[in-house]
Amino acid sequence: MLGVADYGAFVVAILLFLLIPGPGNLALITSTGQDGVRAGMVTGLGVIAADQVLMWLAVAGVSALLAAHPALFHAVQYLGVAYLGWLGWRMLRAQPGDAPVLKMAPRQYFRQGALITLLNPKAIVFYMAFFPLFVDPVQHRGVLTFAVMAATVALLTALYSVVVVLLTARMAQRLRANPVVVRVLNKTAGVFLIGFGLKLAISK
Repeated sequence: MLGVADYGAFVVAILLFLLIPGPGNLALITSTGQDGVRAGMVTGLGVIAADQVLMWLAVAGVSALLAAHPALFHAVQYLGVAYLGWLGWRMLRAQPGDAPVLKMAPRQYFRQGALITLLNPKAIVFYMAFFPLFVDPVQHRGVLTFAVMAATVALLTALYSVVVVLLTARMAQRLRANPVVVRVLNKTAGVFLIGFGLKLAISK
């Protein structure tokens, strides 16, 4: 299909990738739980936009540039570590009655989702290694082939985000009445954010 080898397998691989727990999923769940469906959808748009940036940077060979300059790569990597750790620490220290750590205006939800995704430099390397697996060297059509792949990722991410946001919104309505559960979930989210940051820090 337009230079994409085994398009069906490509779709399945992306869906499996989306199901892996990560900062993007946590951002969707947190924003929806705090401010409802609209906040979750806006966060999802931020994740999708940042994903597209990373994909096209990978296509342009930015990952090769980062690999050739380890200091630059590690600087971006540890910036992501610091950002995720800061969010996680604020969640852990949050007290009953405090404003939610990620409670922001809709346009800030977009920025939050985008930043969490952009500050994961391993995603660039992932796309650089992942895309060639599904490119047909005979029928490859250059930018058009990558555009089809990028559009597919965006569509699947959008559909996945809608499902996650709607499910989270439904559950959140039942959980808001129990402050103990909310507090536990908030601290659990903080632990996960710090964990994501540490994983990023020690990854090679």
